[in-house]
Amino acid sequence: MASGLIEHHREGAEIYNGHDSCKKKLDSTLEEFGLPKGLLPVKDLEEVGHNRSTGFVWLKQKQKIQHRYKRIGKTASFDQEITAFIEPGRMKEITGAKVEKYFIGITVSDMYKPDPASDEITFAIPAGISMSFPITAFQEPDEDEDGEEIKDE
Repeated sequence: MASGLIEHHREGAEIYNGHDSCKKKLDSTLEEFGLPKGLLPVKDLEEVGHNRSTGFVWLKQKQKIQHRYKRIGKTASFDQEITAFIEPGRMKEITGAKVEKYFIGITVSDMYKPDPASDEITFAIPAGISMSFPITAFQEPDEDEDGEEIKDE
């Protein structure tokens, strides 16, 4: 499904390849839209795209990964392809990101800052349930030792 969305939004998009240029583009896009750079701790990026006319963004990495955010005690998994629509302070209709709760992967569909000046970010699942966490929990791992990669899958 994600690949079909990517192909649909590819025309007219800014597309970057190779980990270093992809990571730089990902960081600058998150910063431009007021979101923390450590929100998506992906690695071995192969492609990042952003279609500004539709707001669609995508990331392709070599393999699925899991990441533990120690400050909030949550583990998230990120598929090889992650897609979303981005707007100031928000990513919506997310695919490829899940949070683990009671050994079950629960799809995260929306991430947003309730207020541009807020020091919290809220995560929602398709059922409408949401939880908020401090933005400091999503600093980049090299800026904050509290994030750790768990394993590759």
